[in-house]
Amino acid sequence: MKKIKNIKTGKEIERADPVDIEVPFDGGVMITETDPAGIITYANRKFREMTGFTKEELIGSPHNINRHPDMPKAAFKQMWDTIKRGEYWEGYVKNIRKDGRYYWVIVWIKPKFDENGEIIGYIAGRKVPDRNMVKRIEEQYKKMKEQEEKK
Repeated sequence: MKKIKNIKTGKEIERADPVDIEVPFDGGVMITETDPAGIITYANRKFREMTGFTKEELIGSPHNINRHPDMPKAAFKQMWDTIKRGEYWEGYVKNIRKDGRYYWVIVWIKPKFDENGEIIGYIAGRKVPDRNMVKRIEEQYKKMKEQEEKK
């Protein structure tokens, strides 16, 4: 069981340990918004349904609340480097649900800017992943994780 602290409420949210059961993402609109530090400020109903977390649990929590431990750190470093430069990012992500099951998505992230061009947050959406690509990405991420663990 992993605990994640919600900075808005101060409550600890529990997430089950990973379970090797996939819940396929069937499409639809799964949207989240965060502040510049990656704290969730908005999560639509489809996102809440897919992750199993409530609105109260998500708003104020770090977006990595649903990061699957199979995901390599390097994938997220590249994502953060890109979006902090104010650029669009898209990639395959394996996420974990509150119940420990997982799902694959293609995530796209766009920075949100204020009137002075400063980044004030990020908006992310998800698309249904190509299953053949998921198999290739899974192998790539596995190798990346092995490299990280050797360091």
